[in-house]
Amino acid sequence: MAEEPSGWADTLGLTEYEATALAELLSLGRTTAPNLAEATDIPKARIYGVLESLSDRGFIKIIPGRPKEYQPKSPEEVLDRAVENHRQDYETFAATVQDLREEFLAAFRPRFESASEDIRPAEELFHVVDVGAPSERETRRLYREADEQVRVVTKSFEYFDAVEPAVADALNRGVGISVLMLEPPQLSTDPRDEPAIQRDIVDRIESEYSAIEIRYASGKLPFRGTFADPSLDYDTGTAILLVEEEEVPNHMRQAAITENGAFVAGLERYFDLIWQYESRAEYPEPE
Repeated sequence: MAEEPSGWADTLGLTEYEATALAELLSLGRTTAPNLAEATDIPKARIYGVLESLSDRGFIKIIPGRPKEYQPKSPEEVLDRAVENHRQDYETFAATVQDLREEFLAAFRPRFESASEDIRPAEELFHVVDVGAPSERETRRLYREADEQVRVVTKSFEYFDAVEPAVADALNRGVGISVLMLEPPQLSTDPRDEPAIQRDIVDRIESEYSAIEIRYASGKLPFRGTFADPSLDYDTGTAILLVEEEEVPNHMRQAAITENGAFVAGLERYFDLIWQYESRAEYPEPE
């Protein structure tokens, strides 16, 4: 029986049968449907539909003959085609939304504007999202929408992997990025070795993203988060942040998001003070 597929199947959007068949084909190179069914224990009644689905995605080739044979694309081609499939799906979705735009806005913009007239300014200061995938998604959006600068307040930047593509995109567009981390003595070693995590992240940033500025705060920071394009005129700025509550697990927490220019300008002023007077640029090596 073929080896069970791992997490890559979900990433590529494959069913269990599809992933099992593709994995076995990548091992065999080329074979018939009956042979593949026998090797994988996929029911013969299902194997042809599974192979047609893999062919439709561009992951395998069908070789005409009697009987037909099935040959996988190279692993590199499979991954490239998966990306292209998603790109095509997105472009189709974007076109569908564009076709809907005029009708949707005509129906709902007047209602929204009417309802918004009654919202008090204080109620517009924040909205919240769960910490984890939702907050990481909002953080990536903030990088992608930034025009000039992004400020990061973090302990060890342990979520860097989750936002790295958006960080790279921002740097490529000329956006300045400054990261304020905690000094290693301020980090926790229980249950995770945060100093080691921080050291790995810093090494990656210094080697691959040298344009990012990093400094290390000497004292505890009351919040962590990311904010972009602050203005002392209070007319721009977006931030996502959460207050430090080490005793509360991340999965039970929520992050606050604000587009209030005055609030973001206040975060910028706080950031600048810590950056200038209570941090250092050299990585604090253990004594």
